[in-house]
Amino acid sequence: MYHSEYPVHQIQQIIQAEGITPSPNTLIRTLAFDSRKLVDEAYTLFFALSGRRDGEAYIQEAYTKGLRNFVVSHQFNNAGSFPDANFLLVGNPLRALQMLATEHRRHFHNPVMAITGSNGKTIVKEWLYQLLGHDKRIVRSPKSYNSQIGVPLSVWNIGEEHELAIIEAGISLKGEMDSLASIIQPTIGVLTNIGDAHNEGFASKEEKLNEKLKLFAHVDLFIFSPKYTRDVHCPGKRQFSWAFNQPADLCIIRQDDNPDNGTTLTALFKEQEITCRLPFRDAASLENVVCCWAVLLALDYHPHTVVQWLEKLHTVNMRMELKKGIHNCSVIDDSYSLDLSSLSIALDFLNQQKQHPRKTLILSDIPETGIPSKALYQQLAELLRSKQVDRLIGVGDEISAFSSLFPLEKQFYKNTQALISAISDISLNDEAILLKGARKFEFEHISKILTQKVHETVLEINLSALEANLNHYKAKLKPGVKLMAMVKAFSYGSGSYEIANILQFNRVDYLAVAYADEGVSLRQAGITLPIMVMNPDVDGFETMIENNLEPEIYSLRVMRSFLNALSSADRSHYPVHIKLDTGMHRLGFAPQEIETLLTLIAQDNRVTVKSAFSHLTSSEDNSSDNFTRQQIDLFSAITRKLESVLGYSIIKHIANTSAISRLPEAQFDMVRLGIGLYGIDSSHSPDKSPLDTVARLVTCVSQIKELRQGETVGYNRRGVMRHDGKVATVKIGYADGYDRKLGNGTGQMIINGHLVPTIGSICMDMCMLDITGVPVEEGDEVVVFDDRHTVTHIARQLETIPYEILTGISQRVKRVYYYE
Repeated sequence: MYHSEYPVHQIQQIIQAEGITPSPNTLIRTLAFDSRKLVDEAYTLFFALSGRRDGEAYIQEAYTKGLRNFVVSHQFNNAGSFPDANFLLVGNPLRALQMLATEHRRHFHNPVMAITGSNGKTIVKEWLYQLLGHDKRIVRSPKSYNSQIGVPLSVWNIGEEHELAIIEAGISLKGEMDSLASIIQPTIGVLTNIGDAHNEGFASKEEKLNEKLKLFAHVDLFIFSPKYTRDVHCPGKRQFSWAFNQPADLCIIRQDDNPDNGTTLTALFKEQEITCRLPFRDAASLENVVCCWAVLLALDYHPHTVVQWLEKLHTVNMRMELKKGIHNCSVIDDSYSLDLSSLSIALDFLNQQKQHPRKTLILSDIPETGIPSKALYQQLAELLRSKQVDRLIGVGDEISAFSSLFPLEKQFYKNTQALISAISDISLNDEAILLKGARKFEFEHISKILTQKVHETVLEINLSALEANLNHYKAKLKPGVKLMAMVKAFSYGSGSYEIANILQFNRVDYLAVAYADEGVSLRQAGITLPIMVMNPDVDGFETMIENNLEPEIYSLRVMRSFLNALSSADRSHYPVHIKLDTGMHRLGFAPQEIETLLTLIAQDNRVTVKSAFSHLTSSEDNSSDNFTRQQIDLFSAITRKLESVLGYSIIKHIANTSAISRLPEAQFDMVRLGIGLYGIDSSHSPDKSPLDTVARLVTCVSQIKELRQGETVGYNRRGVMRHDGKVATVKIGYADGYDRKLGNGTGQMIINGHLVPTIGSICMDMCMLDITGVPVEEGDEVVVFDDRHTVTHIARQLETIPYEILTGISQRVKRVYYYE
């Protein structure tokens, strides 16, 4: 993990910085930009990047955690508050990070492979790491570190012990590749494909291709498919091409399905036919495999050896999954690959889980890294100390041999089977458990034991997509505007504390729930953010006060009751939120009631008005904009009066998800983000939405039946076969939230890429699909909704709204949370 050391004074020269450096000889070996994810604090250089948040605002937090070395902008004028810290002042801290990585790259003289493309970059990188790792010590980009920040951090990890570096590069705008190319300085270039991803940042697909090809301008070897490079000049002193059924150095001439759901590819290379049996059938995987095949042949590996390696490829699990475990545990399953960089990322996710008092890491031996074993496990011990892991369960001979290095609660086992045999004797209760193992240790067997049996219908929640959506809306906010995230109704069906943990980690300012018991559950799960309760029950005021939950006050009756509750609890200056009715006519104080409200509370020290807010009726509908602006004007007038009489400023908020997108004048002091977090915004066209899909509902095929024309399916014989064909019974019904109105062909699901209709009535626990003519086997995955067959589409079929679909998914449907 620590591959280089530079003294502060040398870094100052490299990034051309002014310096306030009381300790110029301090050695730097770790780079950071996120104060929440720190390790190796004494040797870390923190870059205070500006963007959605001002990195300089987190210097105090980083300093408190032990950091003493910072790169800041010239405008930073608070170095005197940290007299023992080194400060390097530059024009642009991000550019300084890139300059440092560029200089570090110049000291590495072995090959550097760069990978870019629209899709498949990370999969191809991970497969090449598997394949070339047979005979080389390799460093690669962690996860999907391919951005203007991720690339320099990846290059920083290159060390003298590495024989090859594989670096992934991604862009979304014209002009971005120049800086990445200068940092990576690749000698080998791999172009995966050119598709539609990030098209919005370019005038045309040709412009996007030319931008990506800048990465390879000076490479010695360029591997590509002519399918994606028509009519352009390809770079590289030497070129190697691959293709399906068109002339290329490696040409796939035949593709045959295998009985085991795999594929046999027959290729032509140097006028010789080569066959390769692969454990994949989908088109994307096969294309990525052929790209890897071409890379190995271009690097002069023997064709027979390459085939042997390819046939042993295994699926790359790009997801870190959070599941409910046995004995009230949460299990984070990241058990398919292991190195210190990816372990550090996984430990950061472990630290987000505030619902448990203990953190346990189950870890295997770390594969060959080129670092001497003792030094490697010393670095590991320091990492676990920094990430505050409570217990280590080690698996493997090597980690066991260095058990004395770990000053924490610990247990060690010779292999995975030994741990499984002893697992019933290990106390695992009410804790967050991270599984992190090298592939050969097969930790998936441990995962099955530690996780609760999954109802085979699963709602998958993509936390990476949720974060991306959160950041999309944050980018629309004016400086200083706060963000309240709505987590009511089980976070729109997605799960309460799991989503709240992510929002707290990403520093939203407020959470909002519908009822007090939802807020109590969040407090019990370790959520410390302020929480507004939107439908407070008078009988629940005592519980709210005990848990520091802040009520919405929408009537004089509720205000008087809450004041009485505060007197009983002997509390003063308790924060409340005043709901104003500006046109929704649901809850809230009407304009004529404001005088009475102010008379009641203006001189009462039992409460402090934290905020005043209202609901827009039609923020997504431009035909109602005149009424919306009337609401905004009325809200402004009432809140001005409130502040004038109260004598202090309050937070004002009226904008919901669609208003954030459409009405910047409605932002005031805070906005409320709800279903937009989950990728749904009524102000966007579903076909052109900039949001990522967060939720994916999947089930599986239980049984397949062959039926004749005229035979009937389901209760009351409502489904009638109009032809000879096949019917699949799948494990989802109306008790899971799949509406009965979706029966008899109204609803559709996706199996193996094919959209198939329901047939017959929807049953309580299952329903039937007409799969005639579609290749389907029992046990196949069935997609109820995802980014192709969307929640919005299903809502339209039912003449309802996406909210109802998401919140209607039953609690018996297992939620699985994952990071990509």
